[in-house]
Amino acid sequence: MELFTQFIVNGMVNGTFYALSALGLTMIFGLMRLVNFAHGELYMVGGLLGWVFTEQLGLNFFLGLALVVIIMAAVGWFLDRVLIERVRDKGPEPGILLTIGLSIFLANTALMLVGTAPQKVISPVSSAPFFIGPIIITKVRIFAVIVSIIAIFLTHLLIQKTKLGKAMRATFQDEMAASLVGIDTRVIYASTFALGTVLASTSGMLLGSIYVVQATIGGLISLKAFVVVILGGMGSFSGAVLGGLILGVAEALWGGYVQTGTVDMVGFAIVILILFFRPYGLFTTRAERA
Repeated sequence: MELFTQFIVNGMVNGTFYALSALGLTMIFGLMRLVNFAHGELYMVGGLLGWVFTEQLGLNFFLGLALVVIIMAAVGWFLDRVLIERVRDKGPEPGILLTIGLSIFLANTALMLVGTAPQKVISPVSSAPFFIGPIIITKVRIFAVIVSIIAIFLTHLLIQKTKLGKAMRATFQDEMAASLVGIDTRVIYASTFALGTVLASTSGMLLGSIYVVQATIGGLISLKAFVVVILGGMGSFSGAVLGGLILGVAEALWGGYVQTGTVDMVGFAIVILILFFRPYGLFTTRAERA
């Protein structure tokens, strides 16, 4: 029983990071109807920037995180206004091809600049173990989970309580009606992509402080984020959070009881089942087929 509880805790920790990363992807799809295949590369860029700020420049972790948020928000805004806006009303295929090209560009640029070596973000918290009864969890993981939960909560407040968030929801419900009442939908689209980019890059820096980050990691991160989004439902905020926790726990139990080398298979098995039985996700009632 103690071992089972340990696996559940480990899975919920990883699931929190999955949820944070997938939130940006599900928001971009929910509002912009854009399938962003460069999401994992944006995660990777955030992690590498965190490594540069904390390891190479010796900056405080929180200052480095603030710089990552500011820089990646600007990057997301720029990408939307310069690239994505040009294909916004031309159907899904141009957007898919554009983000695939962007992912290839970002991955190869990172390879050229930093190589394939894994890099570590310096955390302000040690990796010493922390005991909660029979459960063992490192202090750096607790710290990263707390920061992730705060980021998710702040994103929820932004969407539900701020003027920008209300404009995002109005644009999501009816773009034409939002335009008629004076909402600049171009600004809303750019803000949404910037927010999604910030969430991905923040997740990259946090996980880079626990594991490592490297130029080739983007593909795997994108796949896991897509698993979470399909599981929770396209465009669903709460679905992304719950989907991330479910995936994290499922992987932890499989790795603990079956085989660690095949953990990545679990997510794809879940996706196959979801697409077969409930293609609009577990936590949405609107039939938005994955």
